Amino acid sequence: MENGISIYPGLDNTLAQNLQLIQQAAACGIRRLFTSLHIPETDPGRLKKELAQILKAARRCDMEIISDISPATMELLGIREFSPSAFRMLGITTLRLDYGFGLEEITALSRNRQGIRIQLNASTITGKILSALVELHANFGQIDALHNFYPRRGTGLSEEFLVRKTSMLHKLGIRTGAFVPCAQGRRGPLREGLPTLEEHREEDAGLAARHLVALGIDSVFLADSLPSMRELQAIAALRDDAIVLQGRMITKDPVQQQLLRHTFTARADEARDAVRAQESRSILKQFGADISPDHTDPRPAGAITIDNRNYRRYMGELQIIRNAQPADPRVNVPAVISQSDQKLIPYITPGRKFSFLFD
Repeated sequence: MENGISIYPGLDNTLAQNLQLIQQAAACGIRRLFTSLHIPETDPGRLKKELAQILKAARRCDMEIISDISPATMELLGIREFSPSAFRMLGITTLRLDYGFGLEEITALSRNRQGIRIQLNASTITGKILSALVELHANFGQIDALHNFYPRRGTGLSEEFLVRKTSMLHKLGIRTGAFVPCAQGRRGPLREGLPTLEEHREEDAGLAARHLVALGIDSVFLADSLPSMRELQAIAALRDDAIVLQGRMITKDPVQQQLLRHTFTARADEARDAVRAQESRSILKQFGADISPDHTDPRPAGAITIDNRNYRRYMGELQIIRNAQPADPRVNVPAVISQSDQKLIPYITPGRKFSFLFD
C-alpha cells in the first residue's frame, strides 16, 4: 500500500521536527507526504520560509508530495500563473483540488505532460461530477482521490457514507485514500484529532487504519502533526491484500505458531458460527506435521481455533469464532483476537484474505 504522513509547515511543529518526521517515515518505508497550503491558521511567513526545505527533504527520500491547494495557494506561493509545471518545479507531484476548479479545468489538468497527478476530494465527489469527467474524456490514469479529515468533533464521516463514495470512485478505477488521527502530537488549533471517520477520533491509529483497509480504502495517511514511531510503523505495515487482526498467542507449539503466520482466504460457503480458512489444512499437509491436543478450552467469540489430530481429516482446520462455542477435545484454541480488533471480523466476507498480527 502507498501510505503516508502529513506535514503542515507554518503550524505546530518546528522545522526540525518536520524534517525529523520525514526521515523517520522514510526509514519505515513510507513514501507519501500530504500537506495543505491553505489552512487559515497557518503563519504565511513561516510557511514560505520552511516549505522549500521540507519539499527538498521529502524529494531526497523519494516521497510523493501531495499538496491540498485552492486558487488562493497561488498568491501564498508567489506563483503568477497556475500551471502544473510551476508546482513541479517546487517538487510537488500531486495536486489535490479542494475547491475553485471547474470540470473542464480538472480535465485539462489530468492531461498535463509534466507528470503531475491530480487528486479529487473523495468526500465531496458526486456521480454527476464523475459522469461529466467521463464525458470530457479526463485522463483517469492520472487521477486518484483522497477523503477529507475533520478537525471539529462530531463532523467526521459515517462508515456507510465513506463506503458509498469510495465504491463510486472504484468503479472508475480511481484509487482512494483516507486519514486516521494520532494519539498525541495532534494538530492545532483544536487538537482533537483529524479523522476521516468520526468513530476513529479516539481510536488507536493502527486499528483505525486496518478498519479503513477492511472498508476498501487503498491508502491511509496519518493526519496529525507528530505521530509516534509506533504509529508510523503501524501505517508502514499495512497490507491491502488482507484484513489483519491483532491478537494474543496462547500456544507454545511451533507447528501451530507457524500455521498462524500464514495468510488465509475465507471460504466461499460462509458458516454461521465461524470464519473458516480455505487453505489451512492443505498448508498443514505441506508441513508434514501433526497437531496434538493443546488448550482445548471453551471458544468465545474472537477465539482462533485449530482442529487437532482427534478431528481426523479436519486436522489443521483454522477458524475465527463468531458465536461462542463450548470446549471440544478435538479443537485447540492457540490464540485469541484482541477485544478491539474483533470489530473487524464481520468484514472477513467469503473470498477475502485475512491474517494475524501477534504482540
